[in-house]
Amino acid sequence: MLKLALFEPEIPQNTGTLMRLGACLDVPIEVIEPCGFVLDDKRLKRAGMDYREQANLTLHNDINTFWQSRQNSRVILIDVKGEHSFYDFQFQDNDTLMVGRESNGVPEDVFKRCDASVFIPMHPACRSLNVAIAAAMVLTEAMRQIKTAQ
Repeated sequence: MLKLALFEPEIPQNTGTLMRLGACLDVPIEVIEPCGFVLDDKRLKRAGMDYREQANLTLHNDINTFWQSRQNSRVILIDVKGEHSFYDFQFQDNDTLMVGRESNGVPEDVFKRCDASVFIPMHPACRSLNVAIAAAMVLTEAMRQIKTAQ
């Protein structure tokens, strides 16, 4: 089963949106703390709406507890510096897709520890997409590939 991991999220609206996405698509969400907000933030609640309660949410105290929880699961980082276009990458059913902090992604040691990294091809004049939009795009492609392969 695909999972979506959020590394030290900073914007509660993005986290709420991704929790809602996870609930609607039946994709577990893993939040790696510390967060830049408290998890009962009203902005998170507004973005997640009542889906927040339906989300399959796991909290990890830090990146080390996240790594320790991996069992036969590749971690695929979604990052503007990724190695592969997400269009060309071959996703697997047990992958965990990870997004980094909104301000600066993930530290180099986390980047290197991921099993692979993907990027979304964009117009050269643009820096990045909103993290929730990027996660939704890549998650949808991964789900499409897995469904097609079955």
